[in-house]
Amino acid sequence: MSYVIGIDLGTSAVKLLLFNKQGDIAYQVSKNYPLIQGKNGYSEQEPEAWVQQTFAGLRQLIQEGPCSAQEIEGISFSGQMHGLVLLDEQNKPLRNAILWNDTRTTEQCRQIYQAVGEERLLRITKNPALEGFTLPKILWVKEHEPELFQQAKTFLLPKDYLRYRMTGEVAMDYSDAAGTLLLDMEKGQWSDELCRIFELNLALCPLLVASYDQTGTVMPEVADETGLSAQTKVFAGGADNACGAVGSGILADGQTLCSIGTSGVILSYEASSDKDFNGKVHYFHHAAPDAYYTMGVTLAAGYSLSWFKEVFGAESSFEEFVKDIETVEPGSNGLLFTPYIVGERSPHADAVIRGSFIGMDSSHRQKEFVHSVMEGITFSLNDSVEIFRENGKNIHSIVSTGGGAKNEYWLQMQANIFNADIVKLSSEQGPGVGAAMLAAYGCGWFATLKDCADQFLQVDRVYSPQEEKVQVYKELFAIYQDVYHQTNSLNERLKAYRK
Repeated sequence: MSYVIGIDLGTSAVKLLLFNKQGDIAYQVSKNYPLIQGKNGYSEQEPEAWVQQTFAGLRQLIQEGPCSAQEIEGISFSGQMHGLVLLDEQNKPLRNAILWNDTRTTEQCRQIYQAVGEERLLRITKNPALEGFTLPKILWVKEHEPELFQQAKTFLLPKDYLRYRMTGEVAMDYSDAAGTLLLDMEKGQWSDELCRIFELNLALCPLLVASYDQTGTVMPEVADETGLSAQTKVFAGGADNACGAVGSGILADGQTLCSIGTSGVILSYEASSDKDFNGKVHYFHHAAPDAYYTMGVTLAAGYSLSWFKEVFGAESSFEEFVKDIETVEPGSNGLLFTPYIVGERSPHADAVIRGSFIGMDSSHRQKEFVHSVMEGITFSLNDSVEIFRENGKNIHSIVSTGGGAKNEYWLQMQANIFNADIVKLSSEQGPGVGAAMLAAYGCGWFATLKDCADQFLQVDRVYSPQEEKVQVYKELFAIYQDVYHQTNSLNERLKAYRK
């Protein structure tokens, strides 16, 4: 029997999934590590914590799992995007990693636009300058920690550092490189122009590899520490969203993913890098061969619902909280919610905007508020769906994962608002499945990633749009889109009163 391991290095934990050739999960383990938030807006982690917790998970998997170390053919990775790991001449971290959700770099984003120009930046990188990306973090360290920065030889993203510690080889895959704001997307190489503008040595940027490329084997000392075999092949892996796309079968034109977790993502397969979305959505390399994906983000998707429950339904279970929502008609009896409770990303990159309930009256009850929150989250994600369609994409089928796939009524609501078939998979493990699939493909188990997806993924149910409700939601969505433009100036004025 042969196995592969998918390692998903998240923001709060590392998750390890052991798969056999039939696509069954044979064992799984998760290990937590802390966030370091020393100042307001700062979010850091110690890279060594990733390594030690991953190694602990591997030891547990080898000791308690169903297979021997020799039966594990390959390992690959999925990882949190954008995080900066600066390495010195000995490839040791110079400081804690600065993570994707760190917001200290607003000034650096302004400097990037001043130096490059918004239009030129979009032409090169296909993405706007946002605080979460890697280049602003590099520029922040260069400005605020210059002596430390002078010692920097290269930089990696989180999962690349973990892979380096397992193999001794330094590299970064294209899907993560696309989220640095330093990659020339169409050329598929680091941008000489951007490095020159910001006085960065091009050698700071690591070797680029494909997500399914082999990047070494497990080093003997790591094999001794974890129980793995030193013959186990290690593959590059990809960014968490790219691996989530692989692990959801988003591998051909027209295929789209809706993932509703704390934040929400609409991700759609692209066969080329030559489309122009004017920076309204992200545009990245896929982990699949010769492919890309576009992605819109709702910052507070599932978080809007959990926030509302915490404030207004803390004593009830989730089942009690959503009770009777299926009796509410589209439009929630004239109540509309915008999920901007922590600002927004797509299509409005706006840190100041805040959420709204519009149309409240004394007849509204809890079920209508809950229903309107679900509608508002889905409307926000539909903003990205409509941007894709306006740019010529035919979106007819959407795989739904995360918390939004755990409620059948919400799945049907997605079908009606997105006006597309909503596909629920029989089991979902997110990006970790995609990482394991990359290892299986890299090991030669399957001729294509699509063949791998056919073996690893099964459809549980498909929810089709209900035409009458589709029409109602089209009218409501137009009202929803107006709310941002009617309230953004009000929120700008209210900003001074926020603590």
